Amino acid sequence: MATATVLTDFVRYLVTNDDLVGPSERLSLERMLKAPPSSYSGIWETGVLSGEQLAEAIGGFHGLGRAAVDQIEFRPELTADLSPRFLRAAWALPALEKGRQILVIADPTREEAIEAAVAALGERVEMRVATFEEMAMLFERLLSRDQATVSAPTEQTAARAQRAAEEDLDRLHDLASGAPIVRAVDQLLETALNLSATDIHIEPQPDGVRVRMRVDGMLRTMQPLSNDIARGVVSRIKILAGLNIAEHRLPQDGRARITINTTRADFRVATMPTLHGEALVARILVKGAEALDLSRLGMASRDYSVLSIQIAEPHGLIVVAGPTGCGKTTTLTAALSSLNSPERKIMTIEDPIEYQIAGVSQTQVKPSINLTFANAMRSFLRQDPDIMMVGEMRDSETASIGIQAALTGHLVLTTLHTNSASDAIIRLMDLGVETFLLASALRCVIAQRLVRRLCERCRAPATDGAGAEHSALARRGFVPRPGDTCFRAVGCPYCGESGYRGRVGIFEVLPVDAELSGLIREDVDPQNIQAAAVRAGMTTMLDDGFAKYRKGITSIEEVLRVTV
Repeated sequence: MATATVLTDFVRYLVTNDDLVGPSERLSLERMLKAPPSSYSGIWETGVLSGEQLAEAIGGFHGLGRAAVDQIEFRPELTADLSPRFLRAAWALPALEKGRQILVIADPTREEAIEAAVAALGERVEMRVATFEEMAMLFERLLSRDQATVSAPTEQTAARAQRAAEEDLDRLHDLASGAPIVRAVDQLLETALNLSATDIHIEPQPDGVRVRMRVDGMLRTMQPLSNDIARGVVSRIKILAGLNIAEHRLPQDGRARITINTTRADFRVATMPTLHGEALVARILVKGAEALDLSRLGMASRDYSVLSIQIAEPHGLIVVAGPTGCGKTTTLTAALSSLNSPERKIMTIEDPIEYQIAGVSQTQVKPSINLTFANAMRSFLRQDPDIMMVGEMRDSETASIGIQAALTGHLVLTTLHTNSASDAIIRLMDLGVETFLLASALRCVIAQRLVRRLCERCRAPATDGAGAEHSALARRGFVPRPGDTCFRAVGCPYCGESGYRGRVGIFEVLPVDAELSGLIREDVDPQNIQAAAVRAGMTTMLDDGFAKYRKGITSIEEVLRVTV
């Protein structure tokens, strides 16, 4: 049976099964019947069902049992004839469960890949269904095991090559291109992709080289590299990014487009000489990532309603404010996706393009040929756009053009690096925007942060108490209420012992009404703007964080970490 038919039948099975889905999920699934996803992973990525719900439904539909992931064991001989990349692409993994050989799968429609895995095992085995999140965790464990297994011979090989190639550029290039180093870098990138890490940090230390990855906004320590192998790894990454591998005394920046297990990504690399050697940070931006729906960002109903009204206006300026890495681009892209229609022409200038949106004209900043934010916006105005998105207002020229565009019938969306919504207004004035123009053009400011979600598998109820911590919370306005479901982080293998998995936004949405417009003047105090907005009903980021703590979405430590 064709995959498309299986998926259509599966979605229909979900829609008619009251035990599996609720009314809100059924509505989304009914819409999905008109355009079924191409795979089970496509259904998972929509977020309509949780991983657990989807796995239970797949098992029931295909007559397969659930895998006991906590009892899974790996044996080298089971995967010796199978490529880890092939297995990951197929969402299939041979393993032992309670001593019995099984094939753990997440997507039964990958029939050819499953048959290939079964043939490589040499015998017919039972299949068990796991969630896509569990499969990612199992692959992470498998990679960690394989990396530990090959680390010793890889380090010895790299050490011999490095000693023979000291200060010899050609030999250094050979070292970086050798199979052990290429394999080590591939494993590093695959692990980062599996963990959804945004950055890889390689940092020389007196006793070795530390490797850390930024997962959910926090750095997580990985298996360290020896000094011998680290030089080859750094050189390999520099080659990928087009950097000079012979230069170790000066900082360098480079970028490349790479493919990791069929996933395309932008790869941005920055090096820095340090006391103990050359440090390197690599940022991974997955290409073709789907933009989130605006309703799934985690906004409170009032904030979502206000923002929806503001972006529906035909002209004006909408600003998303916050520090680097707080999800500003994701929010803007979600807003653009909700506005995207054949009746509107939307143009963006970004650095870099993180999300690709069908039907939107997206342009990448290229300073080397003088394609800057300001120059691109001037050209946009001659392209008859309805909506423009500017990745960031960095200078007075870009701000001036953006304000003029907002006043001449265009909806302009942009970002600023400020701490709060009221501070964004002051920042625009600092960029030289006249107050009377700003008061007329500015429609809405959204300030945001990202907090880590508590892992639903290991979170524990937060105990009530009195003490310094609770007194501090009371001073910041937090008062326990009946019905609160507060939790704290614990840690388990599923979340990497961090207690958290994934992130969610906390927001403050400040619409500029007549009262606030009157406050925008040269001697304006951001605290007065904040107070007026709160009187008008604005929820501050701190209060939004408290609300998510009350619902058990995050911990109070996370809320205070990003708002203090």
